[in-house]
Amino acid sequence: MIAVVGSVNRDLVARVEHHPVPGETVLGSGHETMPGGKGANQAVAAARLGSDVVFIGRIGADEAGRDLIGEFEREGVDVSHLTVDPEAPSGLAIITVDDAGENSIVVSTGANGRVSPSDVEGASAVLMAATVTLLQLEIPMDAVLAAATGSEGIVILNAAPAAHLSAELLSAIDVLVVNRGELATLTGSGDPGSARSLPVPVTVVTLGADGARIVRADTGESVAAMETTPVDTTGAGDTFCGVLAAGLDDGLSLESSVKRAVVAGSMAVMAIGARTGMPTGPELEGALRTLGS
Repeated sequence: MIAVVGSVNRDLVARVEHHPVPGETVLGSGHETMPGGKGANQAVAAARLGSDVVFIGRIGADEAGRDLIGEFEREGVDVSHLTVDPEAPSGLAIITVDDAGENSIVVSTGANGRVSPSDVEGASAVLMAATVTLLQLEIPMDAVLAAATGSEGIVILNAAPAAHLSAELLSAIDVLVVNRGELATLTGSGDPGSARSLPVPVTVVTLGADGARIVRADTGESVAAMETTPVDTTGAGDTFCGVLAAGLDDGLSLESSVKRAVVAGSMAVMAIGARTGMPTGPELEGALRTLGS
């Protein structure tokens, strides 16, 4: 079982030729409203592969919240520890996607900003029983720390959005997942080798079209991505993390789990929206067979 402690948002996605610079107005070619949030996306990615997933977090007592709970239920994610907060709106992400498929995102945290250690403590039995606990940084850091230190299974932290992390939190992490920018925030360098300076057993550096790099204290292994033409990169990192967690939950090795996650992330960029391109189990297996993996 996977416990995901994190954020859930409503995403407003607009297509643009290029991202605006300060003071500039650009005209979009269309917009859509979709379910999102890093934690929620990662939970759904794992659930689509058949993992039992329990989500721990907060959502507003509003129409968006009701819709997002319904999305979770349709995806088979357990929402018994998703608190409906009467004092804050549901989180909102405003996303622009350019013609190259690159995104720019502004997140208004809403109820996600009120997730607390007490919410985590209320789900302590889930965290003790979970094979994998999956965390991100769109909720307050004290809640992330409480979840990391209160978990008995493998703790994965996707250190996104980029932030400096305490030694106490890093010491509770088994697998750290970062992109080049997030790694640079932690080490001063986006070079995957710089991850060896971090006090974690293993760091997985996601490299976009170049795949990923698994970095341990004395070893490094590159995993190539599947060649694709990106349409929207919004959900790639979240798909990667959810599929990585699902692989470890299934008892696969870290290396095998990362390889599956890289292929799933490559598949995710081929459709607009954080979840639209996320593969199901059969879809991922089909892609892996095609690639001979």
